Amino acid sequence: MKNILLLVHDDDGQVARLHTAIDITRALDGHLICVDVTPSPVYAGNANGGFGDPILLNDERESEARNRARMKERVAGANISWSWEDATGDFAQCVIDAANLADLIVLNRALDDYPLLDMRTIASRVLMHARNPIVAVPEEVESFNAKGRAIIAWDGHESAAATMRACVPLLQLASDVEIFMVRDGAENTEPEEAAAYLARHGIHATVKIVDDGLHHTDALIENAARQWHADYILMGAYSHGRLMEAFGGVTKGMLSNCKLPLVIGH
Repeated sequence: MKNILLLVHDDDGQVARLHTAIDITRALDGHLICVDVTPSPVYAGNANGGFGDPILLNDERESEARNRARMKERVAGANISWSWEDATGDFAQCVIDAANLADLIVLNRALDDYPLLDMRTIASRVLMHARNPIVAVPEEVESFNAKGRAIIAWDGHESAAATMRACVPLLQLASDVEIFMVRDGAENTEPEEAAAYLARHGIHATVKIVDDGLHHTDALIENAARQWHADYILMGAYSHGRLMEAFGGVTKGMLSNCKLPLVIGH
C-alpha cells in the first residue's frame, strides 16, 4: 500500500482530505497522486448530474486554477513524494478513471455544510466501481493518526475480509487493533479467524462481539469506536446488490454521519 489517490476540489471537505492523505502517505512512506477535478458543463450547475451553464464552468475553472496553485504549494511543502493530474468531468468517474494504480483513495463522507456536492454518492460510486478501499473523512477532521487505534467493524463477509487484507500495511502501523462484530447469525467468517489472519502478519487484535437486536448496526459500531477511543474505523461495505443504491443501511449510515475517518472497501 504505497499509492494514495486524493480528490482535489475547492469545497468544504478539501482540507480534511488533504490532511488525511498527507498523513497516510507519510506514514506508509508512499506516493500521493493528486487528481484535480473541474466539473464539466453538465455538472457545473449540479454536481449530481443536472445540466449546467458553460459560464459557470468558466467560473469553476478560474476558481480551480487558484485552488490548484494553493494546493500544489501545500503538497510541495509536505516533504512527501507526489504527482498531479488534472481532470474534467464527473467527480466520481474522474476518480475511478485515475484509480487503476492506486492502493487507497481519500474522499469525504457526506459534507454537513456543503450540500451541493453529494460526497456520499461520490464515495458510493467509487466504492462500487473502483474496487479500491477508500478513506471517507468528515470535513472537520484535522489529521489521520495511522499509528493510533484501529477498530475493524466485522460482519464476516467477503467485503470486510477483502478490505482488511488490502489494508494490512496500514493496520501494521496501528498501536492497537480491535475486531468488533454485531452478531446477526449471517456471518461466513468468525472474527477469531480474522484475528488469527492478522496475527500471521504480526498484528495482535482483540475481539469483541455484541448481540443487540434493538439498535442499528451503524450506531453500535460508532458507539464502540467512541468508547474504545478509536482513531479510525475499517469496514467492508454492507451491500445487497450490484447497484450503488443497493448499499445497505449500515454503509449509508456510516457514509452519512460517521465522526471518525472511515476506511471502507467493497
